[in-house]
Amino acid sequence: MTKPKIYTMSFAKVYPLYIAKAERKGRTKAEVDTIICWLTGYSPEELQEQVDKQTDVETFFAEAPELPSRNLIKGVICGVRVEDIEEETMKNIRYMDKLIDELAKGKKMEKILRDSS
Repeated sequence: MTKPKIYTMSFAKVYPLYIAKAERKGRTKAEVDTIICWLTGYSPEELQEQVDKQTDVETFFAEAPELPSRNLIKGVICGVRVEDIEEETMKNIRYMDKLIDELAKGKKMEKILRDSS
């Protein structure tokens, strides 16, 4: 079975699209970075290293230090319930899509990051 094209795409190509989507709605690159770091466990410096290395999306998630809070993410993205996606890489991609969508729709960062405090 062949991998979906997104898996082999450089994260450096996808990343600016997330930023552009957020900025079109009045949000910032810093907020996008915060979301990605929260989801993946990368530090801001590690995130930038992944972008600079042109790491593919599959490796980006495979090398993520931790994905601790992703089980708190529920809902539908692209017509699919994220918690029902079985393949891990696709699930992680959809989690990130969902969080960036929430940011672009004006949701508060505390809600996006599922702040349970």
